[in-house]
Amino acid sequence: MSYQTIYEAAGGAPAIREIVDRFYPKVQAHPLLAPLFPEDIRPVQEKQYEFLTQFFGGPSLYSDKHGHPMMRGRHLAFPVTTERAEAWLDCMRRALEETSLPPELQEIILNRLSGPAHHFVNS
Repeated sequence: MSYQTIYEAAGGAPAIREIVDRFYPKVQAHPLLAPLFPEDIRPVQEKQYEFLTQFFGGPSLYSDKHGHPMMRGRHLAFPVTTERAEAWLDCMRRALEETSLPPELQEIILNRLSGPAHHFVNS
């Protein structure tokens, strides 16, 4: 079967929601990442769900609600180091490993997220 987007290949909205739900507990437990996030992580999770949906080729949920993503600019208020970018990607890798997504698709997703994660480095 052939897919047009990562969003479709992953399984659409339920798969993106699962990734986000598995990802944020890891972020909250990570000593380098947890201090960057609010105690009530739910609004952040929802924005991440909307962004990843759009980023992976699904509906433009993020832009429809929040305007153009401008992710680098939105992250400038936070000290994002190379070490933190790598920690973020590791949390995502571990979250993806907990899903039923094929390893090849997990690798595609991580590769797609690696560029932006490193683009946000500002410290």
